Amino acid sequence: MRSRSLALVAVGTGLAVALTACGANTSGGGGPSGATTNSGSGGAKVGVILPETATSARWEGFDKPLLEQALKARGLDPDIQNAQGEVQKFTTLADGMINAAVKVLIIAAPNSEVGAAVAKKAQAQGIHVIDYDRLNLGGSSVYHVSFDNVKVGELQGQGLVQGLAELAPGKKPAEVIEIEGAPTDNNATLFTEGQKKVLQPKYDAGDYELVRSQPIEGWDNQKGGTTFEQILTGNGQQVDGVVAANDGLAGAVITVLKKFGLNGKVPVTGQDATPEGLQAVLRGDQYMTVFKPIAEEAEAAAKLADALAKDDTAAADALATGVSKDPKNNRDVKSILLTPQLITKDKVKTVVDAGFVKATEICTPETQPTCTTLGIN
Repeated sequence: MRSRSLALVAVGTGLAVALTACGANTSGGGGPSGATTNSGSGGAKVGVILPETATSARWEGFDKPLLEQALKARGLDPDIQNAQGEVQKFTTLADGMINAAVKVLIIAAPNSEVGAAVAKKAQAQGIHVIDYDRLNLGGSSVYHVSFDNVKVGELQGQGLVQGLAELAPGKKPAEVIEIEGAPTDNNATLFTEGQKKVLQPKYDAGDYELVRSQPIEGWDNQKGGTTFEQILTGNGQQVDGVVAANDGLAGAVITVLKKFGLNGKVPVTGQDATPEGLQAVLRGDQYMTVFKPIAEEAEAAAKLADALAKDDTAAADALATGVSKDPKNNRDVKSILLTPQLITKDKVKTVVDAGFVKATEICTPETQPTCTTLGIN
């Protein structure tokens, strides 16, 4: 709504995910490697609340089935719900899980405020809370599982630099538009931080010129496309490169670029390695995406939940060896931070080989020749 030297094979060789063309994905195969059918936590209840379905297919298509599989493989009893982007629904779901006396609550909140409030309420009832994917700023969750989101942004910046060198060699300054994620999502802030590490020196040196950087409320793809078109039009329909914070926003940007005959001529970044995003990479409309193997994230959350379900904080601490900074209340949060990977056209096969998507989902009649060339089958 947005990290990690990455093992591309999904954690557990059986954690392949079968996606449908519309993005409603299901998981298949066996359980996570190293997991046992009954871990000794006695079927402890674990509540999981995911944030939405409107802007990204990942939550229901990937996270839900993979979390369910990973938690059950450890003998835990998961209840996984989705707040559909509604703060009140998120709170209501959390209240129900707290009243049901879950042992662990895993939350990916629509925003930090509601996430922090839910964590405080759950902890008051002795429930362990894990911030999943998104860190709730100003919150009190002791543990956080995510990707190294600053690194995600760095990869996007590196992808743009590589794309500009290929598609606009010698152009100085190269004009760049940034379409960022929701300002209420801490991950989006971290993506931008990582991008700036790579791109700011280019802006400062005069190699690139930042036309405008615009966050998009709610990661709304339609709003992102409209905003991008307004910026592009205001810049005389000229742009050399576009930072788009995820594949959904990238798709909206590409739609506008097509309107002006610029698609394939302007490198566009992305994130999430969605089927649609990978198709765009294969077509040449999108220069890169970022692969974040959600199977690894789900597995890490399940391992952590298993330890906490036994009140084994020493085991949990041994897993959460990373640190996430919460600047709002100046604290360090024990974290498991996984590694992302930059995916350009020549690397798309690695995502398929990892079982993250099927070749049939990305090798359409339009992209099949490229798939054949790349050995994707």
